[in-house]
Amino acid sequence: MLKNYLKIALAVLRRRKFFTFISLFGISITLTILIVLAAFLDKLTSAGYPDLKRDRSLYINTIVQENPKASGMMKGPLSLYFFQHYAGSMKTPENIAVSSIFTATNTYVNNKKLVINIKYTNSAWWDVLDYDFVEGKPYSQQQIKNAERVAVISEDVKKQYFGDAGKVTGKYIETDNVQYRVIGVVKSVPITSPFIYADLYLPYTLSKSDYRDRSISGAYTGIVLARNKSDLAKIKEEYKQIVAKVPPQNKDYTILYSHADTYVESFTRMFSRDQNSSGLGILLAVAAITVFLLMLLPTINLVNINVSRIMERSSEIGVRKAFGASSGTLAMQFIVENIILTLLGGIIGIAFSYIILSTINHSSLIPNLTLSINFTVLLYGILACLIFGLLSGVYPAWRMSRMEVVSALKAS
Repeated sequence: MLKNYLKIALAVLRRRKFFTFISLFGISITLTILIVLAAFLDKLTSAGYPDLKRDRSLYINTIVQENPKASGMMKGPLSLYFFQHYAGSMKTPENIAVSSIFTATNTYVNNKKLVINIKYTNSAWWDVLDYDFVEGKPYSQQQIKNAERVAVISEDVKKQYFGDAGKVTGKYIETDNVQYRVIGVVKSVPITSPFIYADLYLPYTLSKSDYRDRSISGAYTGIVLARNKSDLAKIKEEYKQIVAKVPPQNKDYTILYSHADTYVESFTRMFSRDQNSSGLGILLAVAAITVFLLMLLPTINLVNINVSRIMERSSEIGVRKAFGASSGTLAMQFIVENIILTLLGGIIGIAFSYIILSTINHSSLIPNLTLSINFTVLLYGILACLIFGLLSGVYPAWRMSRMEVVSALKAS
């Protein structure tokens, strides 16, 4: 029976090529958009190089000071002093990596300007994050304390600054008229990880701003590493209690907020107005509505096309009913036809997605970013195709099954 359904479905698809093209185009483009977006989101939210311990890490990216009466607010990264004096007093974490927001500086190589993004870090940065050292090693706490002008650079900067010079550890790189001795080279990080990405990593004691400044706002963020996953809730509570004891920076502010969040929450909270809410629920709701609308529009179009196809096949329906075919049999046939159509569109969509992602990966549009269709996304894509086929096939199948023999033959 299924074999006959398949033969009929393929014959119908070949009969009206334009309608088939429109249907396949709508399905494949919709699925392609969903898969490509899912690949980007998966890359942004899943643990990846060098942040491989994300499942037991919490992120401290912002501090908010408010004055509700005056409607005043100051929001931004934290200071190094805050991490050393307050966050650093926590007992539960295994370690806390601290780094500045990367800043761009210029240098010149063979009269060509090269933009280098600098990040200042503590020594724990190299313990919490798992950088791949192509050569050399990270700077130590002693080197930070001594304010030695040492640097760890990315592979991209090595190629751009030193060319094909082989090993570069021990050589000097100059930026902003300051020379730094290269002691390590790491595999480059994509800019889609903004709190981790940099071209040049330096000890925080080399920062031009006074790292001993006692204000609580600054240019630093932190990654708190737990000994195990079960400690995450305890760390959140411990950090909350510490923040509650921190006095606002000046009399213009009366309330202070800062949170140790999971990776996704650390981003969604930046766009949340309610400082007691991470904003994750809003993000999920927006994502769900977007996916629903992306699927709804082509589904409605496909329903309309299928209804038109039914009217064209009214003579076939009338003849089959006259020879004893039941409404259930006809409805099932049409639903199966529609599922076959959507699965074909799904296969085309997956092929398109693979081509688009491969093009992005090889175009260097976002350096060091590698996107892929993972197994989970692929399963969701296939499931979306099946749901797509059912949603767009049930109503037309119901309309077809209710047609009377005489009406069907007259319509033809």
